[in-house]
Amino acid sequence: MGNPTAERISRDEYFYGHKACAGCGGSLAVRAALKVLGQNAVSVLPAGCMSAVGFNFPQLCFSNNSIISTFAGTASMLTGIEAGLRAKGHTDFTAVGFAGDGGTADIGIQALSGAIDRNDNIIYICYDNEAYMNTGIQKSGLTPFGARTTTTPAGEHIHGNLRPKKNMFEIAAAHGIPYAATASIGYLPDFIKKVEKAAKIRGTKYIHVIAPCPTGWGIAPDQTVEIAKEVVDCGLWYLAEYENDSFTLNHKPKTFSSVEDYLKKQGRFRHLDAADLETIIQSRDKKWAFIEKNFSYR
Repeated sequence: MGNPTAERISRDEYFYGHKACAGCGGSLAVRAALKVLGQNAVSVLPAGCMSAVGFNFPQLCFSNNSIISTFAGTASMLTGIEAGLRAKGHTDFTAVGFAGDGGTADIGIQALSGAIDRNDNIIYICYDNEAYMNTGIQKSGLTPFGARTTTTPAGEHIHGNLRPKKNMFEIAAAHGIPYAATASIGYLPDFIKKVEKAAKIRGTKYIHVIAPCPTGWGIAPDQTVEIAKEVVDCGLWYLAEYENDSFTLNHKPKTFSSVEDYLKKQGRFRHLDAADLETIIQSRDKKWAFIEKNFSYR
């Protein structure tokens, strides 16, 4: 049927009326995923942007069954929900978690690893805005090199974050997970297609979607989707899948767009100098050399 479009997914809304910032990428990812999974999706959200904006009584923004978990417990609560509903005889449901980058790569990684090890029948979606945005824009394990946050300020001698972005996609794959994928809200049909695919696979599924935060990234609200597309086009993020013990690249730019243009559009990167840019480009090229060697392409 080709790539999914807006006409192919439900017109029903399961996440609406929220209080997210204008242009919030995370809210777009949650909205699209729930439209794919439908009313029988049971969603778990830890402390983070989406729980903060979606559970403001009496303006609760989920029309499907949803619950806030402990910060560290997204995957473990998904385990309990899936087992409990199955024990009650329910079969027509999807247990899905939506956690941010800090709640996934840092605070929630132990529970996620355990769920994958047990191969629980759940979908775990990380909406990655590359910092702890909800609590004041602090660095997370998924903050990229050079980014300015409140805990990695840009000064004369140290130019923002000194550490590389943690590779959660390959960490999940290293567990031998049935299905893992990367996505971006800048390529929404690809993300929708991967959620549809994950819903049909039994066992643990992990989807990591780039979801820019205008507030934390220093961009205008109407630039969110454009920036989420550009990070793929310049090669600093890639769209791929892991299943059956192999990696597949889903999108391969013929030529990369400008890394400098992508970075300098964002307030969090405007301090970078030529040496910083060269470090980032070299890191990208090294990663793509690995992809070319180890990923098939379709």
